[in-house]
Amino acid sequence: MADVPTSITGAVPDAGAPATIRRQRMLGLIGDRGFVRVSELSDTFGVSEVTVRADLAVLEGTQGIRRVHGGAMPRVTGPLHERSFEEALQSSADEKLSIARRAVELVEPGMSVIVDVGSTCMALARELARREDLYDVTVITNGLTIALELENAVPRMQVIVTGGTLRPLQHSLVAPLASLMFAHVHADLAFIGCNGVDARAGVTNINLPEAELKREMVQASARAVVLADGSKAGQVHLGRIGELADFEAVYLGASADARALRALRAAHARVVRA
Repeated sequence: MADVPTSITGAVPDAGAPATIRRQRMLGLIGDRGFVRVSELSDTFGVSEVTVRADLAVLEGTQGIRRVHGGAMPRVTGPLHERSFEEALQSSADEKLSIARRAVELVEPGMSVIVDVGSTCMALARELARREDLYDVTVITNGLTIALELENAVPRMQVIVTGGTLRPLQHSLVAPLASLMFAHVHADLAFIGCNGVDARAGVTNINLPEAELKREMVQASARAVVLADGSKAGQVHLGRIGELADFEAVYLGASADARALRALRAAHARVVRA
């Protein structure tokens, strides 16, 4: 992680720093947070908002950030179109099955597990249902398709559905009620899906309400792992789920770009290739 301020406190630790150093620290702060306001950067670095905007213009041209109204964020490299659950289910199916078969090895009898929405998490749910050696396992999910997939495992497994507002595109349940569930539970393990996993930007998602709920899943769990097919490696999207350090491991498809894979490992992420 870059050596930059991690909170805006009103202090001015970097006043008078050379422009090149200031810009690199701004870049690190934007990468760590996902979005930073111009006014916050002005306060933190002790320069005018005019100077901040000039710095951001330089960074946008050379370092891959994106200026947006009021601030800046990492450049979104992934597709802006969110695929439906059914579309994603048909893509890289064999790879997602391989990821699920590796990741399901983490689950033991008696555990409580959060299973996120998405096609790779669906593959995991199928593997959970097939594991006849698993008993007294509680699965908490905000995915209607995930819950239905696990129905045949009841009563060997207890399946809890969060409730919430339905998103038809992913058959998922989100805020406000879904958040209340994760505020009142503590799971042993969370399996988190995403749209992007990147060495600098961390784990991201294209949809903001789902990204927010995924963060709450991570916070409600003792351990969390990412499930991502190879197309997600090196991708960055609008909604930030967390830093790589927030996750025990990234279960990544074998088709991942070699450069993105090297960058993830250089960032000290534990990558399990399936």
